[in-house]
Amino acid sequence: MRAPLISKLAIAVTIVTAASASITATAMASPAPHSTSTQASASRAAVADAASAAAFAHATETGLSRHSGLVATDVMVDQSGKQHVRFSQTYRGLPVAGADIVVHLTSGSKYLGVTRAADTTVSVPSVAAKLTVKQARAKAASAVKKGASEAPQLFVNVQDGKSVLAYRSTVTAGSDVTASHSVVVDAATGSVLSNVSNLDEFISPAVQQKLKERGERANPSLTGQTSTPKVKGPAVKFPTPAVGSGASMYSGTVTLNTTQTAASKYTLVDTTRGQTEIRSDKNQFLADPFVDATVMSDTDNKWGNGTTSDTNTAGVDATYGLTKTFDFYKNTFGRNGIRNDGVGPQGAVHYGQNYGNAGWSDDCWCMIYGDGDGQTFTKPLTQLDVTGHELTHGVVASTAKLQGTFVGEPGSLNESLADIFGSNVEFTTNNPADPPNYLMGEQLGLAQGFLRRLDHPSLDKLEGAVDYWSTNAPNTEVHAGSGVSSHAYYLLAEGSGSKTINGVQYNSATFDGSTVTGIGRTKATAIFYQALTRYMVSTTDFHDARTATLQAAADLYGQGGTEYNTVDKAWAAVNVTASNG
Repeated sequence: MRAPLISKLAIAVTIVTAASASITATAMASPAPHSTSTQASASRAAVADAASAAAFAHATETGLSRHSGLVATDVMVDQSGKQHVRFSQTYRGLPVAGADIVVHLTSGSKYLGVTRAADTTVSVPSVAAKLTVKQARAKAASAVKKGASEAPQLFVNVQDGKSVLAYRSTVTAGSDVTASHSVVVDAATGSVLSNVSNLDEFISPAVQQKLKERGERANPSLTGQTSTPKVKGPAVKFPTPAVGSGASMYSGTVTLNTTQTAASKYTLVDTTRGQTEIRSDKNQFLADPFVDATVMSDTDNKWGNGTTSDTNTAGVDATYGLTKTFDFYKNTFGRNGIRNDGVGPQGAVHYGQNYGNAGWSDDCWCMIYGDGDGQTFTKPLTQLDVTGHELTHGVVASTAKLQGTFVGEPGSLNESLADIFGSNVEFTTNNPADPPNYLMGEQLGLAQGFLRRLDHPSLDKLEGAVDYWSTNAPNTEVHAGSGVSSHAYYLLAEGSGSKTINGVQYNSATFDGSTVTGIGRTKATAIFYQALTRYMVSTTDFHDARTATLQAAADLYGQGGTEYNTVDKAWAAVNVTASNG
């Protein structure tokens, strides 16, 4: 589903009702770094109020009605002064999914345009459900094997241009299943509209089975969806920051910021990065993998031995990954934590018994790492680029909230962005023990030497990744489909043709036979981040992403310049153009 990114015509309309016009933006998330002062908060609130008023004043373009309400979830101000406010919608007081918008304003808070997730205005005949809460709960539970449903929430679900009154439930399964499901049930008919597992593996289940049969190693993982993060209070006190060292399995000897809690006791808590912390699940499937986990400790502040014989080794790699990803986002973009709220990422190693998985979960708003299943996966899944990939899913969940289904372009774009920024974590860390590259999962021991690669995605024979867009893209499994935008990013950064970077050979071909000269990884990454945070919404597809990155390039480097034109060429080189959109 696509909507015009920026409307060039600002057609004023009458504010629909006094009540709607007076709606204020609340529940603002992701504050700008160092903006905790009263003055800064008031300024952000003023920007949100201006964007809300502009959205209702331009209701024809923004898709609002007299029953609409807005809740601001992010306020962003560019260096140029341009303002962007991300909103979720309500309808007659009910939350709405799939109709989020971003309102764009000038530095003087004048309306510029809107990015919309839905092309149609939200509207349902009634907000009175025919199905009772008890009936909805039973329907949701029946959609998952051994399912147990939490209390369902009534909301308006917008999908494919249609608004439906529905119930949404979180359904947990039996102990043999490690992920909950988000189940949506039609509030009138009881039919299940969607059933999405919160376990979105790093590779598809079909590929995992093939790997098991072939005895290869791979790395399944979780991805961030769009649930509301749980706010957790600290379970331990943090009296004395300390500096220790760790012998990691994948990154050599590394420095760790830890916390001394007693005369000879240190924990993996980094108070310099928002209390980033790794704990241990001691090979249990815990209901909340972080809160219920055991605090990891050491007596001399020298952690691990580089092998699995020391259970702290996995904690070293996981902590290193969390902190280096935190540093990447803060130092590169000024993003202070996953939600940009100053809170550091958290996670747990040794999750589950024979668990060949690692990843980011919105259920606990944390990372979990398994030790492998002892057959296909023989090492803890704590590699740096895996952590960078998975924490990026958390960033996406905090911003554009790209819909994370098993097929479709928004989900493919989500996976692609995770690969793009995950590889950038490696580049900015620049650890000689783990030389940075555009390969994903190259330390996993796969026969082909990597899991995915950005320069030539189709060289990945496991997932069937694609190099170029086609009309089949909306029906492509998301890990395979991610190749389209990952390839576009690589071409933007490095260009086409043969080259060697940090000892790895690349040879990126183009769909149209064109030659693309890259603008460099720094500029390419800035453009994709600007596009993600300002111009992408939950339904953004590849053609939307093209438009979003063009607008981002115009914001950062000027419209019509080398950077802008190279963005256009890079997307054309993967067969995403204005003409075939």
